[in-house]
Amino acid sequence: MNLIFIMFRIFTTDEFDRDYDKLDNSDKDRVKKIFNQLRNQGDNVGKGLRISILREKKFDGKRIYFLVYNNYSVVLSLAISGKKAQQATINRILLNIDHYQNYVVEELKKRGLA
Repeated sequence: MNLIFIMFRIFTTDEFDRDYDKLDNSDKDRVKKIFNQLRNQGDNVGKGLRISILREKKFDGKRIYFLVYNNYSVVLSLAISGKKAQQATINRILLNIDHYQNYVVEELKKRGLA
């Protein structure tokens, strides 16, 4: 039997990068571990939210929000927030959902992958 193992690429938004920079080192290490899970497992990581590609992964009272594009083998990490900002963060993501797919396609083109 031949098994095909697909690794997901991880892209991040500016908002995610700003949120990440505010984390302490132990939280940054946790995010790196979650990224490793995402590279290997894609949409099998975290909990699905409202639309099929939107997911969140909890860690230490915080949440990472990300979109999984199986057709591109890409995970786009969008934001990190706490429980209090959860609904506002999800609403903002949903408002910009079309922008995110365009961003992924453009990133793939820039890297010569599309």
